[in-house]
Amino acid sequence: MWFDNVGTFMEFGYQHILPQGMDHVLFVVALYLNARNWPSLVTQVTTFTLAHTITLALACLGFVAAPMELIEPLIAVSITVLAIEAILFKGSAAWRLPVVFVFGLLHGLGFGSVMKVYLENADLSAGLTGVTIGVELGHLNVLVATGIVAFLAQLALKAANRPGLYRPAFVIPAAALIAATGVFWTLQRVGLLPA
Repeated sequence: MWFDNVGTFMEFGYQHILPQGMDHVLFVVALYLNARNWPSLVTQVTTFTLAHTITLALACLGFVAAPMELIEPLIAVSITVLAIEAILFKGSAAWRLPVVFVFGLLHGLGFGSVMKVYLENADLSAGLTGVTIGVELGHLNVLVATGIVAFLAQLALKAANRPGLYRPAFVIPAAALIAATGVFWTLQRVGLLPA
C-alpha cells in the first residue's frame, strides 16, 4: 500500500515538472546554460529538489505558509536571476549552490499549498517520497533534453567550423529568452501585466 502511494505521488511529482512546470523547466535549463560540468550540474539540480522538498514538507505540515502573491513573483525572479547569471558569467560562481538552495525553498513553498490538499487523506511520508522522486526525475529529464539540444548545437557549429560561437550563438540567446520570460512572468504575477 505504501509503495502504491509512492508510485501515485511519483507520477504527480513528475507531472509537476513535465508538462505542468514551465517555471521548473526554465530554471533547470538556466542552470544547464552556466554549469561547469555534469557532476556539478546534477548536484545543483538535486540540491534544488531537496530544498523544494523541505519547504513542501513544512507547508504540508502547516509550519510555514507564505502568500502566493509574494512567492509566485519571487519564483519568476529566481528564473530571471539564473538566466542573467548565464549571460554575464562563463561558468557558475562559488555562490551558486546556496542560491540554488534558497530558490528551491521558494519553489517548494509555491507547490506546498497545492500539495497540502492532496496529502490531507494520504500518508505524508509516501507523498513526500513519491513527489520528491518524481520531481527529481522530471528535472533530470529536462537536463538530458537540454544536453541533447546543446550537443546538437555544438555539432552544428563544429560542422560550420565555428565552435567558438557556442556561447554567443546558443547560450546567451537561450539565457536572454529565459530572462525575458522570467521578467514577463514577474510583471504578470505582480499585476503589472494581464494574466
